[in-house]
Amino acid sequence: MEVVTNTNVDSPKKETKSLSPWAIARRKFMKNKLAMVSLVFLICIVLIAIFGPIFNKQDIVRVDFMNMRKEPSSVNWLGTDTNGRDVFARMLHGARTSLMIGFSCTIFITLIGTIVGSVAGYNGGKIDQMLMRFTDFVLVFPFMIFVIVLNSILTGKVTGAWTLIIVMSLLSWGGVARIVRSKVLAEKENEYILAAKSIGTRPSKIIIKHLLPNVSSTIIVQSTLILAVMIVAESGLSFLGFGVPTNTPSWGNMLAEARDADVLRNITWMWAPPAIAITLTILSINFIGEGLKDALNPKSNR
Repeated sequence: MEVVTNTNVDSPKKETKSLSPWAIARRKFMKNKLAMVSLVFLICIVLIAIFGPIFNKQDIVRVDFMNMRKEPSSVNWLGTDTNGRDVFARMLHGARTSLMIGFSCTIFITLIGTIVGSVAGYNGGKIDQMLMRFTDFVLVFPFMIFVIVLNSILTGKVTGAWTLIIVMSLLSWGGVARIVRSKVLAEKENEYILAAKSIGTRPSKIIIKHLLPNVSSTIIVQSTLILAVMIVAESGLSFLGFGVPTNTPSWGNMLAEARDADVLRNITWMWAPPAIAITLTILSINFIGEGLKDALNPKSNR
């Protein structure tokens, strides 16, 4: 007697596990080589900014007349400036200052803009009109002029770079508020939001638990753009002499020394390193932002 086996029954099919939107976005982002290289570079810069000054013990404030304008050497890797201070040590401390300002401003701007935009978009009516008119009022401010004026007023009242952080944050959240509001207006008409309202869920809970997670991709992409803009703004203001105090090293302060024609022509090691660092950092942030934008866009190719 011959026994016949059914191979189709004994070999179960493998079930394909569906990926979450965030898992799909992470996979798409990791396939973007330029974005991944930029992310690794930015992480390295952040780690250098955090730990570099800890291991480098050179005095970045003391003037050393015996070592003025020294070219790069084994002792001073990037040479010394017109006051005899080590450029490499100042680069490390400057990275910490510039990145701290950039990340701090980004956090505050994103937080303020998200709160204002989500409250305005969800409530609508008079609350929406009032908040948007105030947002328009902030947006029409000439940014650079008001930053310079407010920075001059607050100098001495707030220590270190926090003056610049507070001023730039208070004048830069309007764009985020408008974008978040538009996304919330579109999202709040969905059935799951209407269902949450019908069962008496508090507005704050609906915004935090239901609306913001669904607009978070837009907020994340916008934050990367803000980070790049804030680093450039700090560098520009410091270059003009209205940024962080001159005794606090930042990439912008170091770049400002190139205003001297002699330094610009003959002592390139003073201004070239911070200029290159700013350029590469901004490019890496922009590439990361583009990668996140493509990864978080459900309409893009997987």
